Amino acid sequence: MTAVVLALLFAGGAVTVASAQREEAPSTPASHSADAGFARDMSVHHQQAVEMSFIVRDRTTDEEVRRLAYDIANTQANQRGMMLGWLDMWALPKVESGTEPMAWMDMGGHGHAGPSDGALMPGMATRTELDRLRKADGKAAEILYLQLMTDHHVGGVHMARGCVEKCSVEVERNLAQGMVDAQESEISLMAHLLAKRGAKPRA
Repeated sequence: MTAVVLALLFAGGAVTVASAQREEAPSTPASHSADAGFARDMSVHHQQAVEMSFIVRDRTTDEEVRRLAYDIANTQANQRGMMLGWLDMWALPKVESGTEPMAWMDMGGHGHAGPSDGALMPGMATRTELDRLRKADGKAAEILYLQLMTDHHVGGVHMARGCVEKCSVEVERNLAQGMVDAQESEISLMAHLLAKRGAKPRA
């Protein structure tokens, strides 16, 4: 009899623990959450980095810059796919109308007053700057790309740090921290490449 009672108590305890674990498990992020906001906004941010990298690839023959552009395009295209995949998995829209970019950071876009010539978020190039990059060649294209991408990375690092602080999904926070580490390293590399060309970052 004692053994039966103990078995029932153990089973009941196991059910209680399992129930508690289910209750503590993170739910699917809400559409207005930092997790969803970061996935949406960084996907847009990354898309422009990929675009700029493909542009400069065709505007220069310099192997250092072309290799950097390839690395950035490949890395950010893959990360963008992951973030859009999460939005699909969470059954959330990839674009949320009526919400300003980076509103999830509670900073109003870090002082960004809204779209300026197509620059939706801090660090993003304007349409005019992208047109200049498309028309530039050789060293001029390299310098402009490195300057624009440095600005782009600074804005991206700021946003990724916001996710590290505010996102609730661990795998997303880890991705964001990886972005911070990689892009800060690339900012240093781009400063070096600019110096070799007698130039420097714009900011």
